Amino acid sequence: MNERVQQLEQWMRAKENEHFEFKEAKNRYDFQKLVKYCVALANEGGGKMILGVTDKVPRKVVGTKAFQNLERTKAGLIERMSLRIDAEEIMHPQGRVVVFHVPSRPIGMAIHYEGRYFMRAGEDLAPMLPDMLKRIFDETGPDYTAEICSKAALNDLDLDAVEDFRNRWIRKSKNENLRRLSSEQLLLDAELLTREGITYAALILFGTKEALGRYLAQAEVIFEYRSSDATGPAQDRQEFRQGFFSFYEELWSLIELRNDKQHFRDGLFVWDIPTFNEEAVREAILNAVSHRDYRMAGSVFVRQYPRRMEIVSPGGFPPGITPENILWEQSPRNRRIAEAFARCGLVERSGQGMNMIYEACIRESKPRPDFTHTDPYHVWLTLHGEVQHPEFLRFLEKLGEERLESFTTQDLLVVDHVFRNEPVPEGFKGNLLRLVERGIIEQISRGRGTRYVLSRRFYKFIGKKGVYTRKRGLDRETNKALILKHIRDNAAGGAPLRDLIQVLPALSRFQVQRLVQELRDEGLVKLVGATKGARWFPVEK
Repeated sequence: MNERVQQLEQWMRAKENEHFEFKEAKNRYDFQKLVKYCVALANEGGGKMILGVTDKVPRKVVGTKAFQNLERTKAGLIERMSLRIDAEEIMHPQGRVVVFHVPSRPIGMAIHYEGRYFMRAGEDLAPMLPDMLKRIFDETGPDYTAEICSKAALNDLDLDAVEDFRNRWIRKSKNENLRRLSSEQLLLDAELLTREGITYAALILFGTKEALGRYLAQAEVIFEYRSSDATGPAQDRQEFRQGFFSFYEELWSLIELRNDKQHFRDGLFVWDIPTFNEEAVREAILNAVSHRDYRMAGSVFVRQYPRRMEIVSPGGFPPGITPENILWEQSPRNRRIAEAFARCGLVERSGQGMNMIYEACIRESKPRPDFTHTDPYHVWLTLHGEVQHPEFLRFLEKLGEERLESFTTQDLLVVDHVFRNEPVPEGFKGNLLRLVERGIIEQISRGRGTRYVLSRRFYKFIGKKGVYTRKRGLDRETNKALILKHIRDNAAGGAPLRDLIQVLPALSRFQVQRLVQELRDEGLVKLVGATKGARWFPVEK
């Protein structure tokens, strides 16, 4: 059974809720109704519309003939919803199934069709309730850090931190005229100061310890170093309740003190890979400071262990952001802070920096960023520092920096998933096909049993050509010879299909059935019995 069929059967076991909608649609399905259901799924956080499956539990595949031209159907959905909908066919043994993958609506925006906002109501559709629409529209509420702290004054700011911001802004913008501005005018131009007073963003970025203690005590970053997971006090603990620009470099220096190198030999050369990538860690800290919820009382924690880093910030993900879409969806919770970081070149305003963090982890053959412990009240990011596969580092080095520059984050994710024998995420098919065309990934077989491996030259480069042969699998004739040998070895009682599947565990049930059918067509084997009692026997010549 191939991966897509297994995934479908997993979906079929799920409860039909706001994330799944199952319809039989044996012969056809009304396109207007499809649009409305996709609108409802998008408004409720995204989900899947699945045709060709009964909606009553236990669900069964009945197959569907609806929407034979999926590309035209997708184009029609995009035209009516202004939202990208992906669709795929899954060829289940019991019939064709069509799955529409519906993303969540944009932040603060409800999706409508012909002026009507739909939601699920049991097995039917209904207009969205006014309070639900209000909650959606309120998601893009005012930026708390842009509000004025009425009691704060200019002398509550650390002018050295302001000068650091000025110098970074000049380096980024190449605008030397910024040197002639007073501190007050500089902050006015950066929209961190207004004629009404000092914003909370200015306090977070430049405030003195005394000012933050009085007006915004939760705006602090706590660093801890722990040599193990044992409970008890940390070996080192530093509390930074002061403007971010006054301690940012000191925080990295504390991390760097215990950032040991991992050594790998490649012939005469020795590679040194730091356990914690500086760019990735700095970006993660910037994200925590600029996206945390300052209305909550907790602090940002940066916990360093010998082989992992945990960065925990209060507030959970902003509305609409999940670990699954964090690479391409942006929703800055504190726009004033994000814009200040962008002005001085610390971050790019257009993104959250997660792309760079993912790329750094993959290029250094470390586990991908881990959000396992995140909940509605905290974003918990774990960066694992252990280099797992030095040979993968060598492969990327072989590709060359110039070639890697053309790789998108999604390209690197596809390569990483294939190398780790993990299913490639949905929506990355275009990247996968492009990498196959470029000879970096190879496709094994076609149809329902399709698999992917890194190219032969990768395994040749790292001196493991045998691993490539094992991953790619035996050729068709060798596979048939193994099946035939098993049938002959068990000629007395016959061989059931389940035993033949065990002979070639890398192949799907369908692929094994085709190989046995070829042996029967060649007159080498015969089937005796039916259903569960069926057995394959050799044909004696």
